[in-house]
Amino acid sequence: MDEKVDKVNSWLSAVFGEQAVPRYEVNIRTVDVLYQLACCSEARCKETTLLTEDLHHKASEYQADGTHLQEVLQSVGLTDESLSKSSTMYTSTLVDIATVLGVRDTSLYSFMPALNRLTDELLDAEKSERRVQRESLAVQERLSAALLLRGNLEEDAEHILKSQAVESAKTEERLLNMDFVKDKAKELRSRREKKEAQLASRNMHKSLTHQALLQLSEEVTALKLETVPLKKKLEPYMDLSPSPSLARVQIEEAKRELAALDSKLAMNMAFK
Repeated sequence: MDEKVDKVNSWLSAVFGEQAVPRYEVNIRTVDVLYQLACCSEARCKETTLLTEDLHHKASEYQADGTHLQEVLQSVGLTDESLSKSSTMYTSTLVDIATVLGVRDTSLYSFMPALNRLTDELLDAEKSERRVQRESLAVQERLSAALLLRGNLEEDAEHILKSQAVESAKTEERLLNMDFVKDKAKELRSRREKKEAQLASRNMHKSLTHQALLQLSEEVTALKLETVPLKKKLEPYMDLSPSPSLARVQIEEAKRELAALDSKLAMNMAFK
């Protein structure tokens, strides 16, 4: 704990310099946070120092290379004054391209790998763009399908709400009708009980009640049905006279009519 506090204090003093270090609450959490910041700051400062030293070293190398190349050009008689304006412009353009490509020099062996790298990066970028376009198209299709599904669901929900409203109204109407029927049944039951009480007070026989009359009607109907076959059996005897003497006379008349028919039939047979 004490080592962390000392390191935090020394780091804060280095950061604020001549300014006074702001007061802070010294506790475990605060010290841990400031200690981590101090460690990160020291690591970043070391990286920055190394990068600066590397840049200085490269600058020294580039300066030495420039001096060497200038001496070589001067030895062959090429100076800034001896070059034409177009040559100077081309040289500057070549240097700018080398700077953009990040190559060490302007030789063909340096440009070719850089150009190949840029070509690969361009191809990768085109592939990525095509992949992004495909993904974007797929997302658009899914979005269109989702919007269509959402519209269908909203329509279904609206239809369901309307149906629920109609069913609720019907249910409420049924409940009202049920309450009305219950009240009416209760009223009729009360009226029936009163009428039964009145009939009982008048010593009315049970055979005159509605239920007894219905039962009697059913019995009469059944008896009528039983008498139908008996009536059919009696139909041949309905023309007979109730008196035995008259019945014998009718029988004799029937015999004479039968004999006349037989003789007439015999005559017809003889003529044939």
